[in-house]
Amino acid sequence: MAGRGGCRRGREQLELGRLGEAARAGSCPPSPPLSACSRQAWSRDNPGFEPEEEEGAAAAGPVLEMDVEWGSPAAGASSSLGSGAAGQSGGGGGRRQRRVPAGRGGAEGPSRHPGPPEGAAPHRAAWAKRLARRLRGLWGTRLMEESNTSRERYLKSVLRELVTYMIFLVVLCVLTYGTVSSSMYYYTRVMSQLFLETPVSKMEKTDFKTLSTMDDFWKFTEGPLLDGLYWEMWYNNKTMAENKSFIYYENLLLGVPRIRQLKVRNGSCSIPEDLRDEIKDCYDVYSVANEDTAPFGLRNGTAWTYTNEKDLNGSSHWGLIATYSGAGYYQDLSRTREVTAVQIASLKRNLWLDRGTRAAFIDFSVYNANINLFCVVRLLVEFPATGGLVTSWQFQPVRLIHYISTFDFFLAACEMAFCLFVLYYMVEEILEIHIHRLHYFRSLWNCLDILIIVLSVVAIGISIYRTSTVDMLLKKLLEDENSFPNFEPLAYWQMQFNNIAAVTVFFVWIKLFKFVNFNRTMSQLSTTMSRCVKDVIGFAIMFFIIFLAYAQLAYLVFGTQIDDFSTFQDCIFTQFRIILGDFNFTEVEEANRILGPIYFTTFVFFMFFILLNMFLAIINDTYSEVKSDMAQQKAEMELSDLIRKGYNKAMIKLKLKKTTVDDISESLRQGGGKLNFDELRQDLKGKGHTDAEIEAIFTKYDQDGDQELTEHEHQQMRDDLEKEREDLDLDRSSLPRPLSSRSFPRSLDDSEEDEDEDSGHSSRRRGSSSSGVSYEEFQVLMRRVDRMEHSIGSIVSKIDAVIVKLEAMERAKLKRRDVLGRLLDGVTEDERLGRDNEIHREQMERLVREELERWESDDTASQMSHRLGTPLGLNGQPRSRNSRPSSSQSDGIDGGGGGNGGNNIHV
Repeated sequence: MAGRGGCRRGREQLELGRLGEAARAGSCPPSPPLSACSRQAWSRDNPGFEPEEEEGAAAAGPVLEMDVEWGSPAAGASSSLGSGAAGQSGGGGGRRQRRVPAGRGGAEGPSRHPGPPEGAAPHRAAWAKRLARRLRGLWGTRLMEESNTSRERYLKSVLRELVTYMIFLVVLCVLTYGTVSSSMYYYTRVMSQLFLETPVSKMEKTDFKTLSTMDDFWKFTEGPLLDGLYWEMWYNNKTMAENKSFIYYENLLLGVPRIRQLKVRNGSCSIPEDLRDEIKDCYDVYSVANEDTAPFGLRNGTAWTYTNEKDLNGSSHWGLIATYSGAGYYQDLSRTREVTAVQIASLKRNLWLDRGTRAAFIDFSVYNANINLFCVVRLLVEFPATGGLVTSWQFQPVRLIHYISTFDFFLAACEMAFCLFVLYYMVEEILEIHIHRLHYFRSLWNCLDILIIVLSVVAIGISIYRTSTVDMLLKKLLEDENSFPNFEPLAYWQMQFNNIAAVTVFFVWIKLFKFVNFNRTMSQLSTTMSRCVKDVIGFAIMFFIIFLAYAQLAYLVFGTQIDDFSTFQDCIFTQFRIILGDFNFTEVEEANRILGPIYFTTFVFFMFFILLNMFLAIINDTYSEVKSDMAQQKAEMELSDLIRKGYNKAMIKLKLKKTTVDDISESLRQGGGKLNFDELRQDLKGKGHTDAEIEAIFTKYDQDGDQELTEHEHQQMRDDLEKEREDLDLDRSSLPRPLSSRSFPRSLDDSEEDEDEDSGHSSRRRGSSSSGVSYEEFQVLMRRVDRMEHSIGSIVSKIDAVIVKLEAMERAKLKRRDVLGRLLDGVTEDERLGRDNEIHREQMERLVREELERWESDDTASQMSHRLGTPLGLNGQPRSRNSRPSSSQSDGIDGGGGGNGGNNIHV
């Protein structure tokens, strides 16, 4: 055993030494035993080439694992060999496992442990674990991948997630668009034309939209309302079915219509003492607290006595002036026109509407069997405290009866698929939250996923409630033909379902940006918005300060005269319309001839010509920065490259397309033995290869760097390919399932396939010693080290140049002190000896002139050295010993490293 351990330890050290030499050299050894470098060149650097070892990757086979203690003298003694889960029990952070094919090499074969014991229980356990692993793979997304996963594997997860999401999007769109049709619009249109646009009489043009008084309201109920509700005669004066009204001969009037009003009590507001003699009654604006519940008029029947909201099974309604409750005084009309006319005449004669009336509702429902649609109609007339009236209406076409036609059953199948997708995404998000904890919620896309799931669950709940209750309610509402069928609750839930479905579809489409951002061009939008968010927030604060100031001004000046400025909310929307060019300057000018033009002119100037252009400038500048940064970034593999790669691989397997090597060989033969990079790129681009493929191949085999492939370099490329193919054949012959050669020293696919942990997520695999370092990660680290060495060397050279300049400055300062000392000594000597001042002045001028000439010569030499990139003064040349830098150069160095060296130092 000791000899066997020593042999194994020797092989491990030899393998590690070979890997270290390959990493230090940065290129492949001439003849690697396992053709590792050729695999590296073709399966990593070339994204367009895929080795053939994946053809039989579905089969399972026994593998051996070898534990290596990095840096431990007792590595061989502590190594353990096992199959399957045996190698995963040791989880130390300093251990590393390498997968070795069974039967590969002489040292490993005899030390193989026996396989699992035979028996039904271990087989069942292994089968259950494999099944659990396959099920976990269904929820594999990019957030569940390891951090050291290769770019290609990461994009494969993204592509699978995108395909699943697109299927979900298609199912959702079929569901939402399948429940809406153009028939709904035409249904609403014909009903609204009948009741809203019909004049109250042949002599008047007033219709429901233009009602202005209570008298107009009664004219409408006695004319267009009765004519529209009761269609008892054909156009040839033949009677229709008895006691049944088919509006437009197609829409059955369900039950009877209902007219309801809400009142406020007298004395609900206070009257000033000075006017109490003239004004006796006072009716406040509507509110639930001011609502009148006392009987009035005839004091018999529901039309004259108050009924609460619960008994009416009603709900509140949001009108134009106020929000009204579902209670009030109501009168159910009849199924015949004559009886209904008598009822309306009785209400009018007994003053059913009076000063206390604040709202009158007209409700009825119709059904069209041709298109299987109900239409719930509500006409509302509001009587404000100011007098007059305001009209509004609501037509709700809803599909309450489902699963009749073949298409309805198809929609039912889509609903089941939608529920399964929601359950699938719920499990996916739970797994991702379990992995990332609170960090999961830091991503906006993750929060959007949660929002989509919540909205989908709410929509499913509403749909189940609607479907389960509609049959019972329809039977109950329609069994009594002389009662009012209240479809308002069903219509309400149907409208809420439509609103939630619309919002869900909107967010689901927005989420597509999450996948589009993997494209380099498409990601410019999200990158631009994320970079300029701070500037946009600052701009928005300034924008809305001015915007709200103008809105307040417009509300106070024009609010009493212009409908578009009648409320503060209307002022805000009107100003947005002005920015977009939709405005009515005449109304503003007529409301205030002085402040109107001033408001309009200054608002357009500041908001449109200044602030809006500032916003566009922020976006444009940020987009330019993003575009320039992306142009400098290194191109990475994208989803389009992955799809193109798969397509090319399929075409090559079907022998419908040549491989990259065959294309290069053909191009080389056409080029006469040498092939230029531009020619190769143009030729291979025309054959469907990407720039990344071409650049990777050319860089790998262009050893002399002359941008040309010679016959020798091409032959080396052919030899590497043959070695790669031979090695793959050897792998397939030695293993039932070939090991992937794309990872170093073991592939992520194999490590994930043979792990025995219950969790298949990255957080649980991260601390395991079974996952080897991939070759891509090793190469990335090597490139980073090379860049660090290059950067450090550049920094050291620049620091040396600065030190040389500082030394030159010090020598210049000493020389300056010496010259000034000599000048001072000369002046002192002249004063002591009584020499002539003219002679002394001439000597001083001569000394200063000589010193200035030396400084100018030094400055010229320094500038020449800057252009040549060589610091002066090193080893005493070419600076003179008595030279000093010029004052401008000295100031530049003192102020932060002037010259060539100081401006380029960033540590």
